[in-house]
Amino acid sequence: MDATEKLLKELTEASGAPGREDEVAALMEKRLRPLAGVSYDKLGSLIAEKKGSSASPRVMIASHLDEVAFMVSEITKEGFLRFLPLGGWWGHVALAQRVRVHTRKGMVRGVVGSKAPHVLQAEEKRKVLDINQLFIDVGCADKFDVKKKLGIEVGDVIVPEASFEIMGNPDMYLSKAFDNRIACAAVIDILAGLKKTGHPNTVYGVGTVQEEVGLRGAGTAAYQVDPDVAIAIDVTVARDTPGMAPGEALGKGPVIIVYDGSHIPNYKLRTLVAETAAKIKVPVQFGTLERGGTDAGRIHMTRRGVPVMALAIATRYIHSHAAMLSRTDYDHWVKLLVAVIRRLDAKTVKGLTRG
Repeated sequence: MDATEKLLKELTEASGAPGREDEVAALMEKRLRPLAGVSYDKLGSLIAEKKGSSASPRVMIASHLDEVAFMVSEITKEGFLRFLPLGGWWGHVALAQRVRVHTRKGMVRGVVGSKAPHVLQAEEKRKVLDINQLFIDVGCADKFDVKKKLGIEVGDVIVPEASFEIMGNPDMYLSKAFDNRIACAAVIDILAGLKKTGHPNTVYGVGTVQEEVGLRGAGTAAYQVDPDVAIAIDVTVARDTPGMAPGEALGKGPVIIVYDGSHIPNYKLRTLVAETAAKIKVPVQFGTLERGGTDAGRIHMTRRGVPVMALAIATRYIHSHAAMLSRTDYDHWVKLLVAVIRRLDAKTVKGLTRG
């Protein structure tokens, strides 16, 4: 593995349920300390300040630390765990997957179960399973008290268990939590790149909390940073698999989001990014996401408003235990973001708005 692959393995295999992002934040902080000053807002979002040749404009590059996860909502008398989703889950995606339950005593392994298919009626088999029809088995057995023996409590968080893998096609990576650890890695690589090249602004590389449950950390982090311009970096749905209408594809470059359910991008900023990509010969795609949103949706409404956009990586099978993306897209993404930041001087940023 090269340095980027080791970084991605470290970040994606860490646990970071919404509201419990400490493990990921610590890994990100360790990597960022040599590059920038690191602080936190009171909700827990990480903010790395990288000073350039000028204190302003203030440029915010936002990733999010959390991943889709679950929370224990009930422990049955037999010791099975009922759970609720933290973020968007489809029941069939979660079924039969391994998970880690994080307790005060430590980590407990389990598997998501349901009524056995062998006993289902034909009509039941055709239905999509809801999360409330599933449970987690942590090795339940008669006279084994899960609460006492394992220390599991209602409110404990549960995260997928899956490893980072390089596919047979070495450009393709497979892992849980690419949404959005891929952007956490990008923040680190962007600040490292800026250390070598310089920039006419002050950059804030941010790892927000609780994005998957309502873009919450983006609001508090943006209030603290008070950015003059911001770019949310995240994943978006790849449309290059069977049954999908043609669209964003792996290996075709970063995706400029022209619309999502949380924001409409600043047109001038969007144009600047597209022009920069053409200038440095980085391929880009344009995409929309009618349902769902990014941290851009909360950032752009902060204080008096912030010119904002989202720049994403097309990713297959997001919000599951195994997502897939392209290393080439990642390298182009980082290169483009470094180049864009270097163009965001005071005059350029002032020209993005009438305010």
